Amino acid sequence: MSDIFTLEPRDPEQYRQETRKSNLILMATFAVLAMSLATASVRIFGSPDGGNFIWNLAGVVAGVIATTAVFRLYYWHQPWMDSARYGWQLKRSLMSVTNILHAVKDGVEQDNPTALKVMRFYHLGLEQMYRLENNQSELSDLQQESRVHLDRLLAQGMDPEQTSLNPSWIEQLKPKKKSKR
Repeated sequence: MSDIFTLEPRDPEQYRQETRKSNLILMATFAVLAMSLATASVRIFGSPDGGNFIWNLAGVVAGVIATTAVFRLYYWHQPWMDSARYGWQLKRSLMSVTNILHAVKDGVEQDNPTALKVMRFYHLGLEQMYRLENNQSELSDLQQESRVHLDRLLAQGMDPEQTSLNPSWIEQLKPKKKSKR
């Protein structure tokens, strides 16, 4: 993660509609490519007596590879992928915090300003993800912890609107590796 990620206001219903559309396009692309390549490989390399499982499988594998290439080289940059791209970046940012969550929590307990900001971003990001994905159960579970942290942030006089995650904060909070002697 090399760039600062900033939470954007998103309408959950529109987000879900747009991500469903992009998923359907991707699945349809895979189905067409895999079936076409499987059929082509059987026709070119297969035997008329049957036993063409390996050629069908090779076509499907080629379909996966071709779909991945189309996705990365073309689809990823299309406007209709915006919501899916945003969701992926949101989850990636949250995962970068999750990977060091124990260090973030330790920093929060020590009133480390960077840890306090990262934890607030984490709560705001999780809340948004749960709303976008309509996960009301997890959202309600998170809200108490988020309120407690917000109160702590306000008591420190810090800005509660931590809607951006700077990758340098993650680096600052990562546990230092112990050298072997």
